[in-house]
Amino acid sequence: MKKIESIEKYKGNTYCISFSEEEEKEYLNIDIICEYHLKAGMSVPASAWEDIVYANKLRTAKERALYLLDFKDYSYTELFKKLEQNYPEQICFDVMSRLIEIGVINDKRYAVNYARKLVEVKGYGYYRCVQEMRLKGLDRSFIEEALLPYKETAVERLVELIEAKYARKISDRKSLEKVKAALVRLGYSFSDVKDALEQFEFDFED
Repeated sequence: MKKIESIEKYKGNTYCISFSEEEEKEYLNIDIICEYHLKAGMSVPASAWEDIVYANKLRTAKERALYLLDFKDYSYTELFKKLEQNYPEQICFDVMSRLIEIGVINDKRYAVNYARKLVEVKGYGYYRCVQEMRLKGLDRSFIEEALLPYKETAVERLVELIEAKYARKISDRKSLEKVKAALVRLGYSFSDVKDALEQFEFDFED
């Protein structure tokens, strides 16, 4: 049994809980104090107190997650790893479950948005996109679905990319091979690179 001796404001919405005949103190959010109707002189069974402390940690972790999401979108795996740096695993699972439930975390939506960024902003090809998206912990099915709209336009996008960034660098066969290698590193297939380059007329001296 834990007997609360005093509840005093610490800082912000955090209050310091002191107990009779104990040196240890606990720090709880005012919302948790109100939810459990805590007050000085109240005795709380040890098991019940564990639930209160857990609820407080859960609330703090959720606030942290929402704070992080204010600045950027996260996949489930990314945000879980962020939270895991400061909170127990079960707390992280419970927070993430709640965020999924309210629609704040949605890997399918995240995959669509991230695919758009990789393809349209960074100019990556299919294979590089898959690699980058897997690093975010996204499910393979979400990755495939998000990238599907870009598959048929790969050569068209490659032509635009070559015109904008690479055509002026091609002056001989050696530079052509370097450009091919660069495009493959961006995640485009050899066949798509070949088809795109065939639409250009490079005049090399033998």
